[in-house]
Amino acid sequence: MTTLYYALGACSLAPHIVLEWIGAPYEAVKVQYGSKELLAVNPAGAVPTLREDDGWLLTQAGAILEYLAEKHPEAGLSGGDTLREKAEAHRWSSFFTSDMHAAFWPIFLPQRYTTDSSEAAKKDVVAAGQKLVQKQLGILNDHLEGRDWILGEGRGKRSVIDAYAFPMIRWAVKVLPDGITAFPNVQALLDRIADDPAVQKVLAAEAAA
Repeated sequence: MTTLYYALGACSLAPHIVLEWIGAPYEAVKVQYGSKELLAVNPAGAVPTLREDDGWLLTQAGAILEYLAEKHPEAGLSGGDTLREKAEAHRWSSFFTSDMHAAFWPIFLPQRYTTDSSEAAKKDVVAAGQKLVQKQLGILNDHLEGRDWILGEGRGKRSVIDAYAFPMIRWAVKVLPDGITAFPNVQALLDRIADDPAVQKVLAAEAAA
């Protein structure tokens, strides 16, 4: 059985949702960052970490999501099979890994981005991070105009990329002064995913673990 190691509030929520969408048996194990249990399967002490029955391990959210989509084509979560459809999936996976996710680090860990230990300096770093997040949300919001999902033509179809977006949009709601009110298309995507029964099941399970 596939096992997912996750932490509450982390981007590991994305593969957890995808595993539920797929519907195949899996186990989800809640861990703490840097814990002995997590370090035993991932020396980096990070989530998500995926383990298969034969002991094979995979880390990094984007790689795990792509793997799950390819492993379970019957779930239809890859975003498409043509060269360009695959390229678009890679494009948006890279966007969430490198642009969106990274924009939150100055907010979550401002001390990493300044040699000035004063609270004023940390506040400046946080403010800069918030502007970065707003910039990336603007890109996503524009892309979602006239779309229900991130990938696909027309209204599109849900994919692992939408699951990847979900935890980061939830972060933005919490850390931006005005939430995501300036990004209605992003809000619509958040609501669409949050209304999914499988997503609600995962959120409840993570909160209760």
